[in-house]
Amino acid sequence: MAANLRELRERRKSVQATQKITKAMELIASSRIIKAQQAAARALPYTRELNRAVSAVATYSHLEHPLTKAYDKVSRVAVLYMTSDRGLNGAYSANAIKAADQLIKRLRDEGKEPVRYVTGRKGVAHLKFRGLDLEASWEGFSDAPTYEDAVDIADRLAEDFLASSANGGVDEIWVVYTRMESMISQVPRARRILPIEIVEGVTAPGEHDMTPIYSFEPNPEKVLDELLPLYVRSRIWFYLQQCAASQLASQQRAMQSATDNAQQLIESLTRETNQARQAVITQEISEIVSGAGALADSK
Repeated sequence: MAANLRELRERRKSVQATQKITKAMELIASSRIIKAQQAAARALPYTRELNRAVSAVATYSHLEHPLTKAYDKVSRVAVLYMTSDRGLNGAYSANAIKAADQLIKRLRDEGKEPVRYVTGRKGVAHLKFRGLDLEASWEGFSDAPTYEDAVDIADRLAEDFLASSANGGVDEIWVVYTRMESMISQVPRARRILPIEIVEGVTAPGEHDMTPIYSFEPNPEKVLDELLPLYVRSRIWFYLQQCAASQLASQQRAMQSATDNAQQLIESLTRETNQARQAVITQEISEIVSGAGALADSK
């Protein structure tokens, strides 16, 4: 009985130590998520205006640029998984991987060959464990990405897109990222970033439906050559910011749940410890009474 009591006390101490860790991680995620949300919000206006600029040049210059030209027959498609480098963030990476796998299944059904690219150690481990081919990977910045990280990813994707499929290039590029809808809702999404889809005849709310007159200097080709790489980089940068905020929100919620579960386990172990201690005290009293009775009988 004493050994059982000692074991219960050790388990309670262990759970209490774990609870301190999960609580600390919850507070850290809560403090960092505000900065991640602000960074994602700051990236949105630039991304929107760059989209409008690229759309204007591609629409009103009537040029066929390699990054805007859609192929009649698509054979190879790049799919970029955006996952986390660390665990303890709930189903964040699992949901992103599931959405990417569904996209790949749909592409295969359409007769297209998927080519996998991954950001985050969780996605890399998932593909390697299942023996799936991996074209390129980037790790170590999922919770705090920088613009340089987005440039590395975007330039590699654009380089493979400009190469022919016969030489290992791709005809389309899709990105599966997690968009932060709110603190309790993070939704995986699949978006095609290349070739760029140009939507004509769409005006923003409050704008007049009039055809603007554009003049491109030095020429439309040069403008597109400069804008389109920036467009791809800005899209990847925006997606990385959204993923970072989603990851921290998922981690905060997971650690809060773990802390609450640890508290319930501590309370349960405390009750079991009290019951075991009472049983030990009762047994000791019974032994003393029995010993005193036996001593009295012997006299």
